[in-house]
Amino acid sequence: MFFKGSVAKIHPNNLFDLHSARRGTYDIDMKFELEEHIGKYQIIEEIGKGSTSRVYLGRDPFTGREVAIKVFLFDDNLSEQTARMLKKGFLAEAGLAGKLQHPHIVEILDAASDSERSYLVMDYVPGTTLEAYCDVTTLLPLHKVVEIIFKIIRALDYAFQHGVIHRDIKPGNILLSAGGDIKVSDFGSSFQRVHGHETTQLSGIGSPAYMSPEQIRLEDVSHQTDIYSLGVLMYKLLTGRLPYTASNQVSLTYEILNVPPQRPSTFRPDLPPLLDEIVLKAMEKDASRRYTSWIDFGKDLTRAFNSLRMAGEQATDSEKFTELRRLQFFADFDDVALWEVLRIGAWRSMPPGELIIREGEQGDSLFMLVYGEVAVTLTGKSLSVIKRGGCFGEMLYFSENAASRSTTVTTLTDVTVVEIKAKALNAATEATQVGFNKAFMRVLIERLTQANVRLADHA
Repeated sequence: MFFKGSVAKIHPNNLFDLHSARRGTYDIDMKFELEEHIGKYQIIEEIGKGSTSRVYLGRDPFTGREVAIKVFLFDDNLSEQTARMLKKGFLAEAGLAGKLQHPHIVEILDAASDSERSYLVMDYVPGTTLEAYCDVTTLLPLHKVVEIIFKIIRALDYAFQHGVIHRDIKPGNILLSAGGDIKVSDFGSSFQRVHGHETTQLSGIGSPAYMSPEQIRLEDVSHQTDIYSLGVLMYKLLTGRLPYTASNQVSLTYEILNVPPQRPSTFRPDLPPLLDEIVLKAMEKDASRRYTSWIDFGKDLTRAFNSLRMAGEQATDSEKFTELRRLQFFADFDDVALWEVLRIGAWRSMPPGELIIREGEQGDSLFMLVYGEVAVTLTGKSLSVIKRGGCFGEMLYFSENAASRSTTVTTLTDVTVVEIKAKALNAATEATQVGFNKAFMRVLIERLTQANVRLADHA
């Protein structure tokens, strides 16, 4: 529970030793006026504490949604520099309220400041931070690390496209939800470009072990600063240690600027050479030799996916995302909608000659063909062959109830399909439904064009 000023308010008629009252030494009916709200938000409990802020679990009374409320403590005892940085951090995050809406970014829902306090209201993400998986005894499987880094790349690329550079990427600022999803948080150090203008930069922003050489030298930053920091984070998740382990900040600064890091496989010999290459390229001291874009970083991770699969690693959500992104069908889908497709779809692999849908049977699913080819027949006669990127069974999406299949679809090769229930798609967000509607319209036009060609040839 949040107490205003960290102290409970006591009714004027009961002003006595609070500590003794808690021990039960006074047999008096005490009346506490506890402040149980911050703004309109009901406070449930404190869930985090730092030297300059407190974080509370709260509830929005209008939606019932649980939220995290970060209260900034502008203590009079703070140094002028610390107070300045704290206020800048609040303003940086407050300026992002409602602007960064991505499945892998903690959304800032509200921000307020008054004479008593300043606070931010954010998504509540039950779980932990990546700090829990940075020790050699708790390292995650390789495919999970690659998946996490890929999702962070998508999030930071999205932020960059909206003019935002995080500048403080580290394990403590990446949340891993109880369901295994990733959220980038704490944009208090972020650098924003708004309508061609740049926000004032603060010197020394960042966590020393994860700071890029250009941050150390107090030079202008770019998205490549975040790329460097993410490379250090990947190094830590893969090996359980930092690339530089100097005993003091002066030595650490020297190593970041001058000493080449050892290959991650030095500390984890089972690492594929490709992961060594990716990490070291992200951590190049010279930004011109670093990844020039988030897309390039992501492409190399896709190569790592394939390498891990050949070594027996399971396919990941990020690999599936990459495959869907390559299909023309999803050309109009943004990242948020495409991640939703992954959440509502089930991936299935089948050998040649397997029946997927049968003419006359009831059905409630539509299918996206990720790999392979399928044959479409009607009363035993061939109608068409659908190839990679095609869809079938989509007419059920436009039907209010389950309907009979009008054709039979059989696999011609090894295939992988994404099966989506019509009800699940009907319950999807508007952006996802609009994406499907536009894609289905293109498919319908293509099929009508092909049908007209066949009719003309027959005539």
